[in-house]
Amino acid sequence: MAERKSVLLRLDPAVHDALARWANDELRSTNAQIEFLLRRALSEAGRMPEQTARIRPRGRPRKDDATDSNT
Repeated sequence: MAERKSVLLRLDPAVHDALARWANDELRSTNAQIEFLLRRALSEAGRMPEQTARIRPRGRPRKDDATDSNT
């Protein structure tokens, strides 16, 4: 898997606070919420690259998934 990119993002404090509350409501980090929204916008606009890796599901991996990835 390719290394993830880091991006500096400047936001209005009120926008950041609203994003953080929304992320908390959906049990995501603020960063994960921003990525989720950007991916959704790209997909709806027909601009999501085909080679894009799937986003990791929320929550902890199931125990059987964790053991599979270690083999």
